[in-house]
Amino acid sequence: MRGLTSALYSIAVSVWVGSLLAIGFIAAPVLFTQLADRSVAGNLAGAMFTVTAWVGLACGVYLILFVMFARGWRALQSGVFWIVVLMLVLTAAGHFGVQPILEQLRADALPRRIMEGALRERFNTWHGVSTALYVVQSLLGIALVTMQERGRGR
Repeated sequence: MRGLTSALYSIAVSVWVGSLLAIGFIAAPVLFTQLADRSVAGNLAGAMFTVTAWVGLACGVYLILFVMFARGWRALQSGVFWIVVLMLVLTAAGHFGVQPILEQLRADALPRRIMEGALRERFNTWHGVSTALYVVQSLLGIALVTMQERGRGR
């Protein structure tokens, strides 16, 4: 059983960090360069970021539980533990804090597009906050991957 939980640990790190990088730095930029309608690109990117957030929340919870069960209270001395905690906090802040604000701004702009309305500046500010949270989370994810030494990073 220990082998399975360790394998799931590695898979969770790979899936979480891989999805952050693939969606945020490959898929979303491609949508905006390839689709003529930016609102369609934004809606698709938003849907992918939502899935990525839920994947991150699930993987993060598993990683914390794994480290806590494997190391007990010594987990609190682990850099990996605190990176995962911070990534989880950033994921929750972005998904449950910033994204609802962006959605409300989009709804307030209807029937026009958000970029045509008076709410453009507020939207751009909150979108910048969301982007900053995502970039920091991605950098922490890269640190998490690089800190992984099988059996030692946990």
